[in-house]
Amino acid sequence: MRFITSGSGLTAFRQLIIIVNSTSNLKFKWRPGAFTTRFLFNLALMALVAVVFVWLLLVWLDSWTDHGHYVEVPQVKGMTYEVAMSSLESEGFEAALSDSIYDEKTRPGTVVEQNPKRGTKVKAGRTVYLTITAFSPKSVSVPSLTDVSLRQARSILEGLGFRNIYVEYVPSEFKDLVVSVKSDGRQLQAGSRLPVTASIVLNVGEGVSDDIDTTADPETEQF
Repeated sequence: MRFITSGSGLTAFRQLIIIVNSTSNLKFKWRPGAFTTRFLFNLALMALVAVVFVWLLLVWLDSWTDHGHYVEVPQVKGMTYEVAMSSLESEGFEAALSDSIYDEKTRPGTVVEQNPKRGTKVKAGRTVYLTITAFSPKSVSVPSLTDVSLRQARSILEGLGFRNIYVEYVPSEFKDLVVSVKSDGRQLQAGSRLPVTASIVLNVGEGVSDDIDTTADPETEQF
């Protein structure tokens, strides 16, 4: 019997099954120990079939997963998003926008971060995630800061992304507590949205001065 090779692993496996079926129909003349011989023959044949099947399966998986074939991720940081996307796709990668950040010193739409990074070895077709500079600053909602301490109010605003924060003390008996919040001369209400580049003024209470003379005027202290 001749095992015919084929470009298809499935075809080869089918041919192997035909061979097994044909050999299983072979007739053996009875002789002492013939049963043991035939049993061992069939057992060896089954083992061979199992080995060949596993080998064909591994070959197919290797071809399907493209195992062992890696390519390096190119450098696209510093390019515009359109150019970076075109460059990645021309080399067999997918490009996806993952985030945008505002940077007034960088041209809008410029790639400032990529993942995976340049030189990373990955499989062809891998998606490269890009972070670009936003075309306009992010706007956020300003929460209520009234009666919040100056330190806490500043921390909240900085956490939201504000950097231009100013303090203006106003008459109030509660020292260092926020009385109101302003931007561009107008008082802000809770929930007002502002770009993170906006200037914010915290009107903070200056408290009652300890230097105030509370002694009564003798001339007015008359009954």
